[in-house]
Amino acid sequence: MQTNFTPEQLNDLGTRHANEILRSCVHCGFCTATCPTFQVLGDELDSPRGRIYLIKDMLEKQRTPDAHTVKHIDRCLSCLSCMNTCPSGVHYAHLVDHAREYIEQNYKRSWDDRALRWVLSRVLPYPTRFRFALLGAKIGYPFRKLLPDARLRAMLELMPKRIPPVSRNDDPQVFPATGKRRKRVALMTGCAQKALNTDINDATIRLLTRHGCEVVIADGAGCCGALSHHMGKSSESHISAEKNVRAWMREINGEGLDAIVINTSGCGTTVKDYGHMFAESALFAEAATVANLARDISEVMIDLGLETTGTTPALRAAYHAACSLQHGQQIKTYPKDLLKAAGFEVVEPRDSHLCCGSAGTYNLTQPEISGELKCRKIAAIEEKQPQLIAAGNIGCMMQIGSGTELPIVHTVELLDWATGGPKPPSLHEFPNVGVGSCRTPYDSVGSA
Repeated sequence: MQTNFTPEQLNDLGTRHANEILRSCVHCGFCTATCPTFQVLGDELDSPRGRIYLIKDMLEKQRTPDAHTVKHIDRCLSCLSCMNTCPSGVHYAHLVDHAREYIEQNYKRSWDDRALRWVLSRVLPYPTRFRFALLGAKIGYPFRKLLPDARLRAMLELMPKRIPPVSRNDDPQVFPATGKRRKRVALMTGCAQKALNTDINDATIRLLTRHGCEVVIADGAGCCGALSHHMGKSSESHISAEKNVRAWMREINGEGLDAIVINTSGCGTTVKDYGHMFAESALFAEAATVANLARDISEVMIDLGLETTGTTPALRAAYHAACSLQHGQQIKTYPKDLLKAAGFEVVEPRDSHLCCGSAGTYNLTQPEISGELKCRKIAAIEEKQPQLIAAGNIGCMMQIGSGTELPIVHTVELLDWATGGPKPPSLHEFPNVGVGSCRTPYDSVGSA
């Protein structure tokens, strides 16, 4: 793609990188075949290629973003499926993130849009605040259909069935390895996950210590910054990321770390990109060190080798591949391999490359498109008639779980169970299979 940035514009690192990405695009359109929003809306501007044209025009002319451009860029899930399909290696993720930052700095949204984004960025990354918000949502849930705003209704529809008790395992501490220590690792406990499902981190700690890992919960580590980052709020995301870098570097420079283990794949994709995030910062070398040590829990367990008890039932598990894991981190087989090694019968739904519609805060800011993608995903899963759904990302679990009666369990909970841990709470009672329970039909979003 030909670009026409001025030398002055190219003095800016972000613009220079965007220019390189734009010039690598050859207009082939292969990305449209795997873009979820293009599949739903059928509009060229709701495909990566269409958005690239919009971004190029906006950045080259340094113009104030218009509502038309913002709408189509907002509709992007950042699922990164297009990057897997692209034959030219276009780094669309960095391009759309730069565009969102530009929009955040130069476009004035409607008051309700600004208010929603402010609330999301001030609540979701903070577990205590999020817990209070969940309690409020529990009170408002029976009245959700009376709300005029679809985005507010979407928030209540995603309300978990139960608010878990606070886990003290998330506090800064060290969990010793069982037997001989094979690795010393830091566990990223995250933010929203600590409010929505405390069983995941607890299971991860048990699984790792059982396999010879000393597990460190680093003092000062918290939200990875992804939620703010994908809304274009770069200054906020950098603050969160910097806290993590400094917390983990204290451990690295102290007793050392063999890995930084992440069990929420959306966070993993972001942490592995810390080097790019701090490319112009004095923190670059440390951020790059952290990024190079970041590992999804499935990567670590493949390296350690799974030691099962052989006593778990051979349940039929539908594996949901989170976009941030299969596209963002290129981890496609490890979770399935581990589940099979644990004794589960693993099935994968059709169109497994397509997003479920969660995508961080997307299901709250774009509920209609997200709802359609959720129904398509659930229909594909239920076709396989599984007894449970396994996934490696809390956002996907909340999204899919809100539209099906099938139990949805984090992969690490199943691996913990298969190696001597407790049965995951959501599996204590099996529902009927294939009930077709998604009740969020997509009516019309419009493509103009």
